[in-house]
Amino acid sequence: MAKFKKDGGRKLPAINTSALPDIVFMLLFFFMVATKMRDREMKIRTQLPQATEVEKLEKKSRLNYIFVGPPLDKAFGTTPRVQLDDAFATVDDIQQYITLQNSKKDEREIPYMTTSLKADKTVKMGIVTDIKQELRKVNALKLSYTASKASED
Repeated sequence: MAKFKKDGGRKLPAINTSALPDIVFMLLFFFMVATKMRDREMKIRTQLPQATEVEKLEKKSRLNYIFVGPPLDKAFGTTPRVQLDDAFATVDDIQQYITLQNSKKDEREIPYMTTSLKADKTVKMGIVTDIKQELRKVNALKLSYTASKASED
């Protein structure tokens, strides 16, 4: 009679991982391209007004941003508030904010600095006028209003 061997001691071959670095780099590049980094946390709602003539600004490094609108968190009320960087502020804080932002820039760039006002469409013009008056006091005369392009129906 013939003897039959049991092959129970056989092991599975190792998994080929040579393509693993390629997959990891593809995922890394995908997330690098698809991810948008936010430079500030929005604490107010800004539903932009529509405009017929919209022009895109080229040098975003020469912009100082001021946000105006109702707070996202109802605990802060519903009246329009001013946001500078990541914190709520008052209209009186704008002079100090612009001075601080200009001190971080090169002196040759300061005359070219533009203040971008991003206001909610429900904000009254009174607060916008107050902001413009404060900007005049620090000689920040270049002002840009942020708006969305009106759809052509």
